[in-house]
Amino acid sequence: MKNILEWLEQQEEKRPDALAVDDGNKTYTWRELSERARAIGELLCEECSPGQPVAILADKSTEVLAAMMGIVYAGCFYVIISPGQPIDRRAHIFQVLDAKVLITGREHREKATEAGYTGKILQLEELMEAGENKTPQGTATGDFLKERRQRATDRDILYGIFTSGSTGVPKCIVVSHRAVLDFITHFVDTFHLTAEERFGNQAPFDFDVSVKDIYSSMAVGAPLILIPKELFSTPAGLLDYLEEKQATVLVWAVSALTLVSSLKGLQYKVPSQVKKIMFSGEVMPAKQLRIWQEALPETEFANIYGPTEITCNCTYHKIDRMVEDGEKLPVGIPFEGRKVFLRNTEEKELGGKTVEIGEICVAGESISDGYYHNQEETDKRFLTHTFADGKQAWCYCTGDLGYYGEQGELYFAGRKDFQIKHMGHRIELEEIERSMEQIPGVERSCCGLDTRRGKLVAFYMGEAEVKEIRTRLKKAVPVYMIPQKFVQMEKMPLTKNGKTDRGYFRARLEGDA
Repeated sequence: MKNILEWLEQQEEKRPDALAVDDGNKTYTWRELSERARAIGELLCEECSPGQPVAILADKSTEVLAAMMGIVYAGCFYVIISPGQPIDRRAHIFQVLDAKVLITGREHREKATEAGYTGKILQLEELMEAGENKTPQGTATGDFLKERRQRATDRDILYGIFTSGSTGVPKCIVVSHRAVLDFITHFVDTFHLTAEERFGNQAPFDFDVSVKDIYSSMAVGAPLILIPKELFSTPAGLLDYLEEKQATVLVWAVSALTLVSSLKGLQYKVPSQVKKIMFSGEVMPAKQLRIWQEALPETEFANIYGPTEITCNCTYHKIDRMVEDGEKLPVGIPFEGRKVFLRNTEEKELGGKTVEIGEICVAGESISDGYYHNQEETDKRFLTHTFADGKQAWCYCTGDLGYYGEQGELYFAGRKDFQIKHMGHRIELEEIERSMEQIPGVERSCCGLDTRRGKLVAFYMGEAEVKEIRTRLKKAVPVYMIPQKFVQMEKMPLTKNGKTDRGYFRARLEGDA
């Protein structure tokens, strides 16, 4: 197998009339999803060349999934852009991608032009309507589709995802078909996923957690249930929806699970049909996990870990008992096909029995192709590592710190740099600071995470009012990157090198009552 479309076509052949995807408004069977994707693919072949990025400015939906697969049929790769992204971020994304074609809905077309997009805009509604009138029968029957499929290799890029980078500027991680095929195969095997599942998708399509939902469902032929994002602000409505749609598998960010448990949603209703819950994105509080465990004693829970650059996840830990207060969960052991190891400051591999902290690095299958149009940043994080036995391997250095427990399982120990995980998202603190320091009245700033309260905190020097800072930040960064607390400083503490003393602020956040 060399193309994810082979999974889609297998399901079309095996279970053509079974439910493939449901977003609450529209459903497609496997036949309908496949036919719509091929029709869109043929239309896109007239607009773009193989290997090019095609951007989609839209929230997740059944039709957006069809458009994503249509882009793949055209031999291109898709990049999802959330309409909620601030205008400056959208403009930067368009500049990096230089995509000749953008797909968006009527309500978001203006968001593309105001952010400076100058390529061809295809309206999603018109594309779907045209697709309905131009539906190829069978598997990839169009001449364009046949030609592009014949030229395809498993190293072709499947998708790009923008994440915040160490320079304070979003970077586009590009991932190949082979990377997804390998990882999803191991993911499905590890958690014994079958066609009997119903995947309750929480993550937006521009967040790599969704990759596991989309392609696991496609690999096994199980329905993909897209949960509307507005339900995650009302636990009762969310739980009603899970019950109504009979979701059995939740691959969610920690923040989504803790929203339900902390607001006592499980006292209202227990989604008893849920049999498997895998969580990632940040540290799961033991107290919140235990609430879920007590509500669903027969459900399997697993902690999974890994950055977008290595295609979703590289380690997992299956939880086989009730967790205790204050207990720290390991991120676990590597998925098959992965080699996960620690490097010390001398770039030497640490053994599995040492308690020394090192940087978590990943080699083996499913490493991404780096950052699109950004070779300099790619070279900083992707490198060839020489192991103790003299063998070499291409690997990604995550910037996360870790150590080995007594049983040889890996534990997360924080960030090497200033990048954090908050509300399930990777956030570069320097990106927030960079945006703050462009606001009139803000002279210097430093951001940190209050891990005990789960809040972003911004310290700043200047005369600007907090209300004004918040208002301006809303136009520059996503909502999840806006600090919940602002602290005005008379002066910023500096290191002997004249840099902001981040250690001072970390200590202050840890000691602040």
